[in-house]
Amino acid sequence: MMKKSFERRFISIALSCALFMFTFSSLAGQEIERDTTPGRDLPEIQMTALKDKAGAEGWWYAWLAGYSAATVGQGVIYLTSDDKTLRQDMVLGAATTFLGAMGQLITPVLPKNSDYPTYREYASGKEPMSADQAAGLLKALAAREKEGRSWKTHAIAGVVNLSSGLITWLGYKRTFMDGLENFAINTVITEAQIWTQPMKAARDYEKYCQTAGTGTETMTSRRDGEWSWSICPGGFYIKYVF
Repeated sequence: MMKKSFERRFISIALSCALFMFTFSSLAGQEIERDTTPGRDLPEIQMTALKDKAGAEGWWYAWLAGYSAATVGQGVIYLTSDDKTLRQDMVLGAATTFLGAMGQLITPVLPKNSDYPTYREYASGKEPMSADQAAGLLKALAAREKEGRSWKTHAIAGVVNLSSGLITWLGYKRTFMDGLENFAINTVITEAQIWTQPMKAARDYEKYCQTAGTGTETMTSRRDGEWSWSICPGGFYIKYVF
């Protein structure tokens, strides 16, 4: 019994680590040079916006691929295993990563009707792009990044992870530690997704607004509020900044 429990935990942790490492390596491969910023060179705002767009899309596709691969992998184990508990873990894990993939699809980097050239198309002169279009793109990317790091994203992920843990514990009538382990593994993955999201467009848009002068609305000036937390000796604190 102990051996089977160890095997189940090993498979779950191995799949989680594989998902994280796959995503991390994909993000590393998508790294883009950052030689221009709109704050320093306004004529290059097009290059900056398109580089930020490419970086955000690299992150988006990496997590979509990682979630999709994890869903397929866990589905295969579910179909081929005779261990009832392992099958429970795999079907629930596949459902969770499937929701992660769906979450990526319903929250694209840009709306489907957006029509911007790629970095290479603009750099080669194939597709023109005005400074106003670039500013609009940078603003849209910054808003998407802010939303991706907002407390609402953490809350939605937390609800899904908590539900998965409760199903493991109460639905499958497993131990409390099994449910807690499921919740912890899923939380590590979703938090890694949130915190690996690029934030360069938000910083570049702030620089652009500062350089463009008054009258340009910044992301900071219109944000509704932001949660933050920190661990300190003897405990931790949670703060909401208006």
